[in-house]
Amino acid sequence: MGRKVYILLVLILGLAFSAGGGRASAAVHSRKVCSISHAAGTARCHAIILTDGSNVTPLATTAPQGYGPATFKAAYGNSGRSTTHVAVVVAYDAPTIASDLAIFSRTFGLPVLPTCTSAAQSSCFEKLNQRGSSSYPAVNSSWAVEASMDVESVHGQCPGCRISLVEANSASMANLSAAVDEAVATGAKVTSNSYGGAESSGEAAYDRHYHQAGVTMVVSSGDSGYGTDYPAASPYVIAVGGTSLKMNGSKVASEIAWDGAGSGCSLFENKPSWQHDKKCVMRSIADVAADANPSTGAAIYDSYGSGGHHGWLTVGGTSLAAPLVTGIIAASGNSSNVSILLYGHTTNVIRDIVGGSNGTCVSYLCKALAGYDGPTGLGVLNHL
Repeated sequence: MGRKVYILLVLILGLAFSAGGGRASAAVHSRKVCSISHAAGTARCHAIILTDGSNVTPLATTAPQGYGPATFKAAYGNSGRSTTHVAVVVAYDAPTIASDLAIFSRTFGLPVLPTCTSAAQSSCFEKLNQRGSSSYPAVNSSWAVEASMDVESVHGQCPGCRISLVEANSASMANLSAAVDEAVATGAKVTSNSYGGAESSGEAAYDRHYHQAGVTMVVSSGDSGYGTDYPAASPYVIAVGGTSLKMNGSKVASEIAWDGAGSGCSLFENKPSWQHDKKCVMRSIADVAADANPSTGAAIYDSYGSGGHHGWLTVGGTSLAAPLVTGIIAASGNSSNVSILLYGHTTNVIRDIVGGSNGTCVSYLCKALAGYDGPTGLGVLNHL
């Protein structure tokens, strides 16, 4: 081999390995699963999916590529075994969710949930429309991916939980709120809501749907960086921000704020009594966080497909963080007064996140600092 060729090869290999810490790496591409709507009173899902180099085509594989349930359990110290009833709220129908959940469960060694046949049954799965019946809304492939991620992530963190998937007729806040009411009517004690839209002056009219006695409402904070979404801005929900989680085996190697996490100071919602940060007189977002970076996202199974691409997908966004937190809360059995529990006992149940940001703002509202901050809230759950 000539000297010039040898030097060229060394340079090429050095560039290939330098970004991966000794392992060849390629650029990571992703895109938002649900299209952006700027119409008042509408929401979109907060899922982000890994794609090919075009940033369009989802990377669908025949085997899991992202983090699995055991990895997230290790990262957040989740050893709970409760059989809490959880509801997942989405828009539109996910036609293959029951079979997809079964494949996910078998792959990761989780219990395969039977179909619920009675209101008192635990450890089962059911799918309902926003009126509580089995006449499902129109199918939407983007929201079907969201449903797969939400249901599978909740099941992964709470294998014994009963899960009710409640499908709204559309992504309007009116229909999603009706689905939230139905979720409560099923008897759910924790709900997972991975969607949101821009704040508006009339949003408080929907707050009553997220303020229901004995039910913890978990909501994703957004996937566009610094800025506030509703219903995350509601003072009656647990707003979940996002992190970039890197694991070394079963140990957390690093975890910092994800740059896509929503955060900020609400434009319209009053500050809840349990929040005490000083530079936002209104509701501050978020409360807690979990992994949301699609580069370190979850392996989920969806056979219906996003844009015709189906199988194992790697998905992130605060749409992942919210069901992870939902599942951990449900598994712990601590499904009431969660806000007070988290803000009152941070040293016991929270691991602070320091480092990273999601935009430009005044100090802590977009930078992960010691103590409370916008992108990660109090931090991530730790042995709740």
